[in-house]
Amino acid sequence: MNKTEFMWFNGKLIPWQDIKISPLSHSLHYGSGVFEGERFYQSAPDETCIFRLQEHSERLLYSAEALKMNIPYTAKELTQATIDTVQSTKLTSGYIRPLAFFGEKMGLNPAGAPVEVMVAAWAWGKYLADKPLHVKISKYVRIHPQSTVADAKISGHYVNSIMASQEIEGKYDEALLLDFEGNVAEGPGENIFLVKDGKISTPATNSGRILKGITRDTIMTLARDMGIEVTERVISPEELFDADELFFTGSAAEVGPIGTLDDKKIGGKNGGVAGEEGPICKKLKDKYFEVVTGKDPKYEHWV
Repeated sequence: MNKTEFMWFNGKLIPWQDIKISPLSHSLHYGSGVFEGERFYQSAPDETCIFRLQEHSERLLYSAEALKMNIPYTAKELTQATIDTVQSTKLTSGYIRPLAFFGEKMGLNPAGAPVEVMVAAWAWGKYLADKPLHVKISKYVRIHPQSTVADAKISGHYVNSIMASQEIEGKYDEALLLDFEGNVAEGPGENIFLVKDGKISTPATNSGRILKGITRDTIMTLARDMGIEVTERVISPEELFDADELFFTGSAAEVGPIGTLDDKKIGGKNGGVAGEEGPICKKLKDKYFEVVTGKDPKYEHWV
């Protein structure tokens, strides 16, 4: 990991090596932290932009509410903390990790524990392979929406994702999780999209079964602005194998075409080549990188 010099911690920038956290922090033992994943991009020779930063700050607060965690900063203050952190790195592009967690306290109920907040940023290239991905449907099921607040980014939720990732390690590029009813949910850290006959579908978020991804929302907006029909609905795994295209989206993953699912090549119809990136995915990915680097004034409010 490429550490930078400073991290924002509890209200100020501090050298990484000077950060002190108790080994008895509640969140370390019980997974009771909340976090975000954000990217920043070079938009001009001397300019950097952080993509949809305000929305990420607001979602961090939403996740904290699910744990009755009182973060002592507003979304505006968290946004400024992130800007200060990125500026301190002197990097032109990279990844950002805001994290809020309960400090020193034992016992399951974190009530009364101090709330610690940090923002770190570092250089991080591609999260997934820069090629059509080989994906495997996991034996692990996405957490049940009635067992927790499943659309909050709570640290403990990601044990589910970790186990799915460990299951396919060294064999496939990424996993895909189904929900408790056997329908398509999402990747360990990504939302999924299906293209069929020029139309896009993605699992719905209104049931609380998947994360309301900010990159997911971005891609849906871009697609609709291009005149592509987008539907949020229940998707069966069988539909994926008959798709013209499949792709993942996420702040870390960005836009990642899926070449194979369970060793079966995807696509090959409607102008695509089986197992390769499809034309709609490519069109959306190209537009996405225009937008996140501030090159499309129509979406400058996102950067």
